[in-house]
Amino acid sequence: MSICDCLREPASTDRRTQAGKNRAVTRERRLGAMPRSRVERTLATAPPEALFVLSAISQYIGAAIAVTVFDDVEPQTVAWFRVIGASVALLAISPGFHRNWTRRDLIGAAIFGVATASMNLFFYLAIDRVDLGKSVAIEFLGPIAVAAATTRNARNAVALMLAVTGVVTLGGVELGDNALGVVFILISSALWAAYIVVGSRVAQVRDGVAGLGVGLAIGTLFLTPVGAPWSGPVWLSPTLLLLCCATGVFSNAIGYGIDQYVLRRVPIRRFSVLLAALPVTAVIIGWIALDQRPSGLDLAGIALVLVGVAVQERDEIQAVPEPS
Repeated sequence: MSICDCLREPASTDRRTQAGKNRAVTRERRLGAMPRSRVERTLATAPPEALFVLSAISQYIGAAIAVTVFDDVEPQTVAWFRVIGASVALLAISPGFHRNWTRRDLIGAAIFGVATASMNLFFYLAIDRVDLGKSVAIEFLGPIAVAAATTRNARNAVALMLAVTGVVTLGGVELGDNALGVVFILISSALWAAYIVVGSRVAQVRDGVAGLGVGLAIGTLFLTPVGAPWSGPVWLSPTLLLLCCATGVFSNAIGYGIDQYVLRRVPIRRFSVLLAALPVTAVIIGWIALDQRPSGLDLAGIALVLVGVAVQERDEIQAVPEPS
């Protein structure tokens, strides 16, 4: 039984079953309707590969900012402010976000938010110890597991193998004495898998980014016991406060917000392989912003990832259009 299956409530009567079907059709129609703004239209029609590049750049600009403040602020506190900044930004652009929540939808958003916030926490604890590019490459084990579980034909299997080989090449083996960092990134990897599976459900039942915003607001509360105790320097420094919240805007509000639109359009299998672009982007951002130079082997790994992403099928989820 999948995580999403656990979130579904059994219908005890025919009336409840029909009501559930009616809700599903309403949601499908709403999600299949033409987006209202130019940005939403772009997110709904642009090639998913292009959206992933934009998402990855935004996410790891946020991560690079976070690394620069680790000397002044504990990683767990930066992660907490990341989630705070993202939830505030997302809810600010989601009018009426508090309306029409069912118990099942709210539970799903809560699980999604806690998994995402915890993923951010362990990722920051890891990149405080391990290079950004190598951390993301190891973290990609989670999406690989999801992609492997949902791959059904030879073409997609080849694409997955190419992406995996590239990511393993990027990850390398020279981790030195960073065993604790590897443990943290493996935990983050498992949470990344949960982010994909549960995030796909949240994307389908709520339009826009309201589901993500509500989930991260719940995730903020979850991280408060580990993030708040060391937050004093941030509250006393407008610069640190701005930088910490900027990590949330770049990494979560923009990066994960784009993910929500992509998850409405492509199957989980394709989404998971597309995520291979993130370790590539992390290496490039780490090189430019943090002077973490890639080797020739790293560049070979990048090439394999790009070929794997190009080879896979470009199937999309078909939404039910609004009746005319």
